[in-house]
Amino acid sequence: MSFSTEAKRELIRLKPEKSCCMLSEMSALVQGCGTLSFRGRGRFSVAFRTENTSLAKRIFLLLKLRFNIISTPEYAFVGRFGGRRICTLRLGEADSRRLLTALRMLRQNGETEDFHGVPRSIFSKKCCRSAYLRGAFLSAGSMLSPEKGYLVSFFASGSDKARIISSLLGKADIAFHTHEKGNGYTISVTRGDDEAALLALMGAHSAMMDLENIRITRESRGKANRASNCDEGNLKKQLAFAGALAERIEEYLNAHPDGGSLTGRLLETARLRASYPEASLEELAKAHEGGISKSGLYHRLKDIEKHLDEAENE
Repeated sequence: MSFSTEAKRELIRLKPEKSCCMLSEMSALVQGCGTLSFRGRGRFSVAFRTENTSLAKRIFLLLKLRFNIISTPEYAFVGRFGGRRICTLRLGEADSRRLLTALRMLRQNGETEDFHGVPRSIFSKKCCRSAYLRGAFLSAGSMLSPEKGYLVSFFASGSDKARIISSLLGKADIAFHTHEKGNGYTISVTRGDDEAALLALMGAHSAMMDLENIRITRESRGKANRASNCDEGNLKKQLAFAGALAERIEEYLNAHPDGGSLTGRLLETARLRASYPEASLEELAKAHEGGISKSGLYHRLKDIEKHLDEAENE
């Protein structure tokens, strides 16, 4: 099961409590997976359509608890793309009118009725803003597995809906990017810290903890890989330096069989380096008669390099 599915399951299991939050979540669900059908003479109906049976049950529960509306689920099987089971909750005209009026999406204007978008009331309280984002994620959101990367996306079918989600994320200090895509807009959260904050804000605390554990593992693995790459890079530099120095020593000793300016311990070290160009400092130190520390050997090699530089400049 995907991380996104697990997070949605946790959110769906949350018990609806405050009346205002149920209104805000339902507003997002109407915007995300609801459809409004007009049948002429001022008649219309609202329907919710989703492939997520658990989400359909939550919509059913919210309608019953907050609006005392009992809807009848209808199931249909769509054979395309491997087959999908679609659940539809269809409301009658009276229930549809009552729902949209309660959500302030339908308002009386004299003898006519006007349809509006999401009311400003969802911005008034933090709990209501959280509930709206939860409904938006459940109905039209997705999440990439944190093991692959950090990405939470909301899809909005219109610019007004995109602005609402963007505004709510902004109020929570969560960074996001908005892109126009096909027939709508995608609002994306792409940073690990912001993704964790968003999950906590929506109420998916277990998913947030799982995300943090995965982040710690990824960061630890990344540090280990960087350290390994650094060690490998240092080793390559050491081998390249040792090989180049061994070639210079060999050329110098061929031109100066008696060692030239290299005498005593420097000459001993120079001949060992020329004989063992791929040996590490530790291996080369042990090859010296009586032994020598790696620090002492390093300074001898630097002195040898200095002698060679002076010989080349003469």
